[in-house]
Amino acid sequence: MNAETTPEPLDAPEPLDAPQPRPQSLLLAFFGNHVLEQGPLAVYSGSIITVLGRAGVGEQAVRSTLTRMVNRNLLQRRRQGRKMYFGLTPLATQILQDGRRRIWETGAVNDDWDGSWTLLGFSLPESWQRQRHDLRSQLGWSGFGPLYSGLWIAPGRVDVSAVVGELGLSAHVKIFHALADEATDIDLMIRDTWDLASVAARYEDFRARWDTWRAGPGDDAVATRLRLVSEWLGIIRTDPRLPVRHLPAGWPAREAERTFHRVAAETEAPARRTAAALLETTPL
Repeated sequence: MNAETTPEPLDAPEPLDAPQPRPQSLLLAFFGNHVLEQGPLAVYSGSIITVLGRAGVGEQAVRSTLTRMVNRNLLQRRRQGRKMYFGLTPLATQILQDGRRRIWETGAVNDDWDGSWTLLGFSLPESWQRQRHDLRSQLGWSGFGPLYSGLWIAPGRVDVSAVVGELGLSAHVKIFHALADEATDIDLMIRDTWDLASVAARYEDFRARWDTWRAGPGDDAVATRLRLVSEWLGIIRTDPRLPVRHLPAGWPAREAERTFHRVAAETEAPARRTAAALLETTPL
């Protein structure tokens, strides 16, 4: 798509005390919103700079982030004449598809837990500090919490064998799927293993910022939706999605998710129309 004229950016209303997402998070949200489902497309860098500029990211920050994402195998370059285009790599496509499932299919509230747990035990040499840090980081992203120093636990059946294999630690890790004995106080175990107050605060802050948002005649739907999706995905990816029946009463994830879906629904169609006019693309 190539527009003859490019709409002027509008001033999008900011939710109260809205944090500025990292440029890479906004770029991933951009490709997830406007490229992932459109087929193997590459987007002209000038179009990306225009869209991210509407979300408050400067040209130099966009260009340097695009370069870093190419170096991290998240984006691939395509040159046509004097123009540079960027498209998704298979790795980025997998990441975005996982994020899409988490947002639109899995959801933030775990109502259907079957009572099972995934346990992962590891023992690494003392000198492997980097490997230990990488493993713990990946486990945290996968919903695990430290039951003990070398024993981590996650609700449900979680397949982390690929994550462990990519880190080269398969020989040092043991994975089990199990049920808790009746003598185990699951509520207490959850409180001791995860920082529930921090998880709840992120949902509460999100709802406080976005609950009063309403579409108006001067709204920039593209910028609003990029910030919304980027922020929401950052929250749910740090949420271990613990069984709601073992969480404190009034757990805020459900109301925050309702707010997210309302704003997402109101911005979807206008954001797509604006993006269609702004983006210059070419097949990969």
